[in-house]
Amino acid sequence: MKKQYLKILTDESYREVQPHGNIDFPFHYYYENVWEFDFHCIAWHWHREIEIIYVKEGNTSCCIATEKIDLPQGYGMFVNSKIMHRYEATQRNILPNIVFSPNLLGDAQGMIFNKFIKPIIESNINYIIFDPNIKWQNEILQILNSIFKLQKTNADYELKITAQLLDLWSILYNNLDLNDTRPRRDILSSSRLQIMMQYIHSNYKDPITLKDIADCVHVSKNSALQIFQKCIRISPFAYLILYRLARAAELLLSTNKNITTIATEVGFESAGYFCRKFKEHYRMSPSQYRSNRLS
Repeated sequence: MKKQYLKILTDESYREVQPHGNIDFPFHYYYENVWEFDFHCIAWHWHREIEIIYVKEGNTSCCIATEKIDLPQGYGMFVNSKIMHRYEATQRNILPNIVFSPNLLGDAQGMIFNKFIKPIIESNINYIIFDPNIKWQNEILQILNSIFKLQKTNADYELKITAQLLDLWSILYNNLDLNDTRPRRDILSSSRLQIMMQYIHSNYKDPITLKDIADCVHVSKNSALQIFQKCIRISPFAYLILYRLARAAELLLSTNKNITTIATEVGFESAGYFCRKFKEHYRMSPSQYRSNRLS
């Protein structure tokens, strides 16, 4: 039977398209094993909602913009609104997490939101690590685990979760340095990155130069390189190759086309080069990939 791997669904700007809760209660709890996702990672994505994770089992590598943070079992992390992130695992990894809209905590036009919520989500803070050995951070982890346990109840579910989230947010607000009023450093870079990614997604079948990619956001070739390295730590050309390989992997599983045809269709000039790059990335040849996944 064909092995089914999980995938996160995003649009071409890498914004996650999966709704988290609903308009009446924009909150969702997930209990995930990163190891079960395609290539053992929850791929790059971002969303307007806040995300808070807890490492229940194993270790997790969290990529946040330009940084890679290794979180051991028992630690947690707050990922701010609109921040590009990715999770990786080298073994079974249990990662319960919650994703919720900041508006759940207060009306966007109200005093609570503007005084206590907006300063954090619009701050220069991309993420916060929760260490169980630090008192206030451990308090947040305890509340987080209480929220997880509430998933098994029905009565007053929404009220209890909202109350717990407000307690959590109060601890967060009172322990952060919010005096840095500079705008978040990577918003402009992230916007440009997303536009360049969209350009690659739309034109990957054709020959693309670094100048083509840079021109679509009106920056220099050097600036385009810096933006990619800053946000996802690879070059535009490396990203183009990875995107072509991902499209090729889809064709290997969804069609009976031969390797040479697939290589040409996704933009590789030669089947030999395609096979070398495919094996470097997937640790197997295109033929082996097709055979293993379809067996």
